[in-house]
Amino acid sequence: QVQVVESGGGLVQPGGSLRLSCAASGSIISINVMGWYRQAPGKEREWVADITSGGGTNYADSVKGRFTISRDNDKSTTYLQMNSLEPEDTAVYYCNVRVVSLSYNILEVWGQGTLVNVSS
Repeated sequence: QVQVVESGGGLVQPGGSLRLSCAASGSIISINVMGWYRQAPGKEREWVADITSGGGTNYADSVKGRFTISRDNDKSTTYLQMNSLEPEDTAVYYCNVRVVSLSYNILEVWGQGTLVNVSS
């Protein structure tokens, strides 16, 4: 079994910053891609950013230059540093990880989500 837990959401004013964390644990041999998605009220879930096991990163155009994704492989954790936040960034942010389990299955696991509210 694999668990993914996010933390770090909250209320922030426009222009402010937040850092989200996502830790994976359980029956894992290796973690491949770790990523972040978000779902705003009334909208579909959208991809935000991801990072490979080798550190390669990709970003949605809407967050490029403002958000930075990183990971600590020793801690099986990924981070999303969000700067210059805008009200349009308000959403529930979900962590997504793709792992190889102890039974050599490739699993895609989602976290429960953490709310980011950008408001004055």
